[in-house]
Amino acid sequence: MGEEIQESLLQSSGKDLKVRILDESSKVWKVALPGVLARFSSFGSLVITQSFIGHLGSLDLAAYALVQTLSVRFVNGILIGMSSATETLCGQAFGAGQLHMMGIYLQKSWIVNFSILTILLPVFLFGGFIFRLLGEDENIAQSAGYASFWFIPFICSFVFLMTNQMFLQAQQKNQIIAWLSILQFTIHVPLSWFLVNLLNLGTAGAIGALGISSWLVVFGEFVYIFGGFCPESWTGFTTAAFKDLWPMVKLSVSSGVMLCLELWYNAVLVLIAGHMKNAEISISAFSICANISLWVLMITLGFFGAAIVRVANELGRGDAKAVKFSIKVILTISFLIGLFFWSTCLIFGKNIGYLFSEEKEVAEAVSDLSVLLSFSILFNSIYPILSGVAVGAGLQGTVAFITLFCYYIIGIPIGALLGYGAGLQVKGIWIGMICGVIAQTVSLSYMTWRTDWDEQVTKAEQRLKRWYLKSSTESNPISDHT
Repeated sequence: MGEEIQESLLQSSGKDLKVRILDESSKVWKVALPGVLARFSSFGSLVITQSFIGHLGSLDLAAYALVQTLSVRFVNGILIGMSSATETLCGQAFGAGQLHMMGIYLQKSWIVNFSILTILLPVFLFGGFIFRLLGEDENIAQSAGYASFWFIPFICSFVFLMTNQMFLQAQQKNQIIAWLSILQFTIHVPLSWFLVNLLNLGTAGAIGALGISSWLVVFGEFVYIFGGFCPESWTGFTTAAFKDLWPMVKLSVSSGVMLCLELWYNAVLVLIAGHMKNAEISISAFSICANISLWVLMITLGFFGAAIVRVANELGRGDAKAVKFSIKVILTISFLIGLFFWSTCLIFGKNIGYLFSEEKEVAEAVSDLSVLLSFSILFNSIYPILSGVAVGAGLQGTVAFITLFCYYIIGIPIGALLGYGAGLQVKGIWIGMICGVIAQTVSLSYMTWRTDWDEQVTKAEQRLKRWYLKSSTESNPISDHT
């Protein structure tokens, strides 16, 4: 009799676990799928632009790769990182039921991002001069300076693009983001063909199409937010957005540093590749592989966003156990997707290069990196989730230190040593990059395991109370349970 009761309890426990997993998976996919579609389509526009420019010639491709991997990633890394503070605050506010605060956080983020972009614009205005100072080939530097100028409209769109998306995603209204991003990709391909092939505008046409399609997404987000589709979280413009900006700046800077250190990692390695033999081939091949890796990473970043939202929401609700369970579910889903793309890249890696260049040397160099590329894709399915967990909890500063050590003290020196000292060239650089990623993955796993989530619940409550403002319909002070 006792054995039957025990067996019944085990079956019941198993069923409860399955229900919990399915329920959590549903919540994760609700946030992640639109995020995956949005990021995959958005970054896909960059890859499509690279493909159009790659067929113009190896010099144009090398120049575009230099600007997109160094300048664009440098500035985008800062702006995306600064914007991720919006996701932390909006996610926790949504979990605590403080919906009207989300619009205030959004406006604060616009102010901070616009100020930062104003400071960073010279990176594009004086692109050619900067690349010469970095020791790049004169022809590549001159062509890159021209491309830099045409990237300015695209960069300006990021002041609003990412903050709007994070504002919507935090309240699980990100279906509109997915539709707008798919529309962007759908428009970008024929628009690029029209400007590059039909009007023969070359690099200017390809990058110009990128700017136009990006601003279409921004305007679509504005229409959705201001048009009454977020009635509780957007209550109009307010001067409260200008008050107490410093705490927002500090959290934004922590987020910015965290993501910048990750995004600049590839940029530094591309810079190293530019000083090797056959600089055009080295830069082009490394950039193509990096963009393929990053394009697949956009899928993982959908789950990165889901990790931020789920962790922030549950911390806002005060449920530490739900946080830990959600982390396990998201990691499992993302890793299984990573295994699929790892195997796909191993099978088709030999022919990838010809999609981006007709140059045989470039395609062969890409093929030579395909095995290393596949393992990069596999590791990329893990560490972004752990970074998302940190952002959701407001632990960006800790992740920044981990990333700094793993990438810049371990990864880059190993890559430079193998690339130059061992004569492995671009392959040596990529091996160094993987070493940095492995070190970061192990460190973030340990940090997540050691985190006291009950303590993080308390910190989330304190943060929300500090910035809380009453809504126009509220008469009572914030309750203790929030």
